Order: sequence, then structure tokens, then C-alpha cells
Amino acid sequence: MREVAFIKQNKEKWLDFEQAIFGKSIKNPDEMASLYIHLVNDLSYAQTYYPKSKTVVYLNYLASQIYQKIYKTKREEKNRFVYFYKTEVPLLVYQYKRYLLYAFVLFFACVGIGVVSAKYDDNFVRLILGDHYVNMTLENIKDGNPVAVYKLGSNWGGFIAITLNNLYVGFRCYVYGIFGGIGTFWVLIQNCIMLGSFQYFFYQQGVFWESVQGIWIHGSMEIFAIVIEAACGFILGASILFPRTFSRLNSFKIGFKDSLKIFLGTVPFTIAAGILEGFVTRYSLEMPNWLNVFIILSTLSFISFYFLIYPTIVHKKLNK
Repeated sequence: MREVAFIKQNKEKWLDFEQAIFGKSIKNPDEMASLYIHLVNDLSYAQTYYPKSKTVVYLNYLASQIYQKIYKTKREEKNRFVYFYKTEVPLLVYQYKRYLLYAFVLFFACVGIGVVSAKYDDNFVRLILGDHYVNMTLENIKDGNPVAVYKLGSNWGGFIAITLNNLYVGFRCYVYGIFGGIGTFWVLIQNCIMLGSFQYFFYQQGVFWESVQGIWIHGSMEIFAIVIEAACGFILGASILFPRTFSRLNSFKIGFKDSLKIFLGTVPFTIAAGILEGFVTRYSLEMPNWLNVFIILSTLSFISFYFLIYPTIVHKKLNK
């Protein structure tokens, strides 16, 4: 059978699948299971006779979405919150893993640009960070506490202000993706160049380790989360620019829903980073080195595991 005839013969059935997936028609678990069986058969046929066709991509996506709905119905956990973070977010992260790769490549490239620019242009740090911040930090270095800025204000006040600011930055990084990903690209570049120049500035002043203690206790989760939020922005932008076999509107709806869930997956880490910055970072230079290193490596390992390793584990577990 030619592919055109295959599509024409099954088009109405696949549209019915879409209606069920996107909530426009109500199906009970048995009906969903039946849909899944039919769809897998169509997918198997398409993979055999049209292996490089967009039809395979389309059917594979529908099959994965129906499978998730069936799985959620069969194993709807009493605690929806646990299911969301334990299964749903990791599966989406795995599905969109290439966007995480894009975000991390851009992150490291722009941090590198910030470092190189600060090294070869004496005015670059002041241009990026501002004269007030640079002068204040130089005074703090002379006073023997390079990261004294983190001691300003109360613990609770610092925690609330910092967390709200970080959530705002992350939200901008994500939602600006609606402009075809360009807005996300711009926000991430700004923050990464600032980070690179900021870190090199402390290195230049001979207090690199002190800055690591003061920045990365909370920064390992805070900055990692921003990179993930940038990936969410790229997913959102790609859903508009590259709708695949879907209409642009349906593609946007899918991209928005999926990227929003991943974005929400970063929120607990952003809040945890705010707690560390408000209550722990201010004491970093008074704490033993081993404790600083332990906190930095523990937080970095935890968020790295959740977003980079755990999604593959969940995916393999559900596809045995």
C-alpha cells in the first residue's frame, strides 16, 4: 500500500486518537487501551514500509502520549504531587533531552565568552556588573570577606527576596521562548556572560576559592535550574517554529504544556537554592572547607542526577 493511501485510510482514526490525547473527547481506560493497540499496529506497519517517513514520527509521538495516559490511569497515585515529580517530569525531560543539550552548550560557551572578555578587557567587568557592585566588592575583599554581600539583610528577608528574584529570572528565561526561542537565547546569554566575568573578576583579585564558597553553595542548583528553564524556553520556541505534522496551534499547545511541566520541575530546586543562599551562604567563609565542598558537590550531584540521569532510568523502566 502506498503511504498516501495508508494515511487516507487511517486519518480519521488518528484524529480520534488526537482528540482523546488532548482531552477533547472522553475515553475510559479500556477504550484508551484499545486505541493504543490499534495505534501500535499502525506504527509497526509504518516502520516496516515507510521507515524514514514523517508518518512514523507522528505515530510514535501519539503512541507515547497514549501510553502515558494509560499508565497514569492505571497507576494514578494518591499523591499527585509525587507522581508529577517522580514520573511525569522525568519522562518529559527524556523526551526533550536534546533541548537540554542545546541549553548547556550555550551556557558553557557564553560563560567562556564572559571569562575571556573579562581577561582581555579591563573595563568589561564594570560594564557588565556596574561600578557600584565592583567598588563594593573590592572594599569587601580589602576587609577580608569577598562575599560579604550575601550577609546583607536578615536570613528570612534574604531568602524571600532571593527566591522571588530567581523565580522571576527563570520565568523570563522560559516564557521569552514564545518569541521563537530568541528571547530565551538573549536572557541566557546575558546571565552566562555575567557569571563568567563575575567569576573571573574574583580570580583576578586572588580570592577565587572564597568566591566559589560564597557562590556555588547555592549557585549549583540555582544556575543549573536556570539552564533547564532555558531549555523549556527553547522547547516552547521550537513548538512554534517547527510544528512537525501538527497544526502550528496544536504544536504550540503541546510544547507549552510539556515545557511548563518541566519548568515547574525546577521550582523546588530554585526554592532550595534560595534557602541555602539566605541561611547558609552567609556563613560559608566561617565554615570548614570540607563542609562547603560537601554541600556544593551534594547539591550539584542531586540536581544533575534528577535532570540528566534519572529520566533515562524512568524511561527504560516504563519501556521494558
